[in-house]
Amino acid sequence: METAELVVETSQGPGRFLLDRAAEPYALLVLGHGAGGGPHAADLELLARELPRHGVSVARFEQPWRTAGRKVASRPAQLDEAWRPAIHQLRQHTGATDRLVFGGRSAGARVACRTANEFGVSGVVGLAFPLHLPGRPEQSRLPELLSPTAPRLVLQGTRDAFGSAAELRTALQEVAATGVRVIDLPGADHGFRTLARAEFTPSDLRRTLVDQVGGFIAAPGIPVGGPRCT
Repeated sequence: METAELVVETSQGPGRFLLDRAAEPYALLVLGHGAGGGPHAADLELLARELPRHGVSVARFEQPWRTAGRKVASRPAQLDEAWRPAIHQLRQHTGATDRLVFGGRSAGARVACRTANEFGVSGVVGLAFPLHLPGRPEQSRLPELLSPTAPRLVLQGTRDAFGSAAELRTALQEVAATGVRVIDLPGADHGFRTLARAEFTPSDLRRTLVDQVGGFIAAPGIPVGGPRCT
């Protein structure tokens, strides 16, 4: 099935969804992109291509700043302001599914976390969650990751300059956080690029992404129809 395009209106201007539907969807995964890329990022495209085969429709949202051709991302509050009406329009277009899951890459993961509770999502997926700016660990964004009441899955590279998997796990342990599972991507950086000739290959990374995200969405522990997990 071909990817469909849905243009949506927001207070920040028009945005758009790239929608890959499952034949008989039980879940909808909505993904936001990062500040340095768009909905065609390799990991977002991978999930959009693979998950519909397993009953998960995938909608990749392109923020209005990028739809308009601008090079600099909008501020976080403006990203959220665009995301909210876009989600409402998407749900009107797709209809209801048992499970609504938010997610995204980097800045998109932050938007997903900040807005998860108000939409009653069943889970949140973070791809390269930017725990802090490179070299600025004192400016932590951990509170954003802790804010959703739904279960969270984070796939994090061990070489991520915005916060490695080990850094993220330590930060979570220090506050005794629950409801967050961190999956290490050995040797991967913030863009999920791995070292040449490393034991953990790009093929291993792709398989891990699909298996972990697909399994997370299908897990019995994820509530159906809204956030019931603390």
